[in-house]
Parts: sequence; C-alpha cells; structure tokens
Amino acid sequence: MSYKSGMKNIIWAYVAAVLIPLFLVLQAAQSYRYKKLRAENRALENKQVELVEQNRKLISDISLLSSSDRIEKIAEGDLGMHKASTEDIVRVEIKGEK
Repeated sequence: MSYKSGMKNIIWAYVAAVLIPLFLVLQAAQSYRYKKLRAENRALENKQVELVEQNRKLISDISLLSSSDRIEKIAEGDLGMHKASTEDIVRVEIKGEK
C-alpha cells in the first residue's frame, strides 16, 4: 500500500470519527425538539377541547336566557309590564316620496 492511499484511509477514518458523533448529537437534538413539539401539540389539543366545551355551555346558556317564556316572566313579574291589547297598539305609516 502506498503512502498516499494510506493517508486517504486515515483521513476518511478521522472524518468518520468526527461525523458519526456529530450525527448522533443532531439526532438527539431532533428527538428532543420532536418530543417538545408533541407535548405542545397535546396541550393545544386539550385546550381546544376545553374551549369547545366552554363554547357549547355558553350556547346552551344563551338559549336558556333568551327564551321567550323567561323574558315574559321577567317583564311581567319584575318589571310590571303586561301584553299590549289591540286598542293600545298604535300604527304609524310613513309614506315615502315617489
């Protein structure tokens, strides 16, 4: 074996000795980053489920609070209002220009 080919083999051995640990470190860093992003994704999914449930509850509350029976009960009981009779209703017509 010549001196030149021996040096090539030594250089390749050094390159391999440097690159292999470097690739292992990069792999570990990538795994850590993946694990961190996965945990963040799970947290966001849990938050989404929580917000959807909260939204569902708020929609239910809106339906309950805006029911006509409830509004009528408050108007008559708390505010002393009553349904207008036909005689109490005044209609106003505004004729537009032609």
